[in-house]
Amino acid sequence: MPATHTFFATSPLGVEPLLAAELEGLGCGQVRPTRAGVGFEGSLETAYRACLWSRLASRVLLPLASFPAPTPRDLYDGARALAWGEHVAPDGTLCVDLSTSRSAITHSRYGALKVKDAIVDRLRDETGVRPSVDTARPDLRVNVYLHRDRATVAVDLSGDALHRRGWRGVGRAAPLKENLAASVLLHARWPALAAGGAPLVDPMCGAGTLLVEGALIAADAAPGLGRTAWGFSRWRGHDAARWGALVAEARERREAGLDRLPRVAGADRDPKAVAAARDNLRRAGLEGRVAVERRALAERVPEPGPPGLVVVNPPYGERLGAEGGLEALYAELGATLKGCFPGWRAAVLTGAPDLAHHLGLRADRRQTLYNGALECRLLHFAIAPAGERPRKARPPLAAGPGTP
Repeated sequence: MPATHTFFATSPLGVEPLLAAELEGLGCGQVRPTRAGVGFEGSLETAYRACLWSRLASRVLLPLASFPAPTPRDLYDGARALAWGEHVAPDGTLCVDLSTSRSAITHSRYGALKVKDAIVDRLRDETGVRPSVDTARPDLRVNVYLHRDRATVAVDLSGDALHRRGWRGVGRAAPLKENLAASVLLHARWPALAAGGAPLVDPMCGAGTLLVEGALIAADAAPGLGRTAWGFSRWRGHDAARWGALVAEARERREAGLDRLPRVAGADRDPKAVAAARDNLRRAGLEGRVAVERRALAERVPEPGPPGLVVVNPPYGERLGAEGGLEALYAELGATLKGCFPGWRAAVLTGAPDLAHHLGLRADRRQTLYNGALECRLLHFAIAPAGERPRKARPPLAAGPGTP
């Protein structure tokens, strides 16, 4: 295989510029942001580093070919033409994931089946042996993107989506994926604040996603260190020695970073959420380093010590359900921010931007992010120091996309 490859890192919508900057910082070359991802170039080690260290990417792909596929036969022929013996043993296992948009082939499972047949048929004809399908932990995971009747076939180096860091309890869903939480913190400039020793507080922490991601960022801890399986683990092009060296380096950096971790703390009124957050922190190796307590917003007192960043993803319609009272909740959150965090920065991610004016604060920056298909606003505030008159809140935010 060539020394330099072209790769593609997928991401949630709205995260592409941040991901491009992150990949440049990881040493990736020719970084090209596009919709829902970023292309880049580099060695296999570059891709390994992106898998291990990217806090924002969803997957890291190694494209093999792109070809017209207006019909199932064209898709089959194009996939069969590739040298699959370089990627999987004839008696190995594989899985094909296919997504399609604006193409004549509209059924993703049918398209995936045609690609699987092409791979199996080529290897069987060459060796007399055929690989089998394993959707859980295949030796080779193939990713196919079919757009406007053109197929791009790639090796999925990540395996499970990269937001699955390995620290969340099995079967425990969360309203906020880990890479979206990381994007909130990076937009809020948490790395620079953490480097200066500033604290991080989430007063409505739920299962603690923002706390874990914030602590990992502050500790210079690679988000992929908690994972045990990767898409490249049994891929024929895998360089185990090079990967092992990167993991060893990341472990040393994490140990050094944990020793200088600033104060990271959270609270929630729900005892089940507090228990889940503490368990997630334990699984992430942060037990005893990040404090979580049961406390309602109304019970907070002014924060001691130097100002820092308060970050929160308050409930909105999809999460609050029939309880209602969203306006009162946002008003209470705004009062808490003003009363307990004077002089701090605040970042609030909301899926109900029309309620933001109930906070009684004026955002000085805002971004549009997507929590799955739900369009959200990330609002940034400079909370006035004690005794200083706060700026007036703006009227309700418009519902349209974009960053004013």
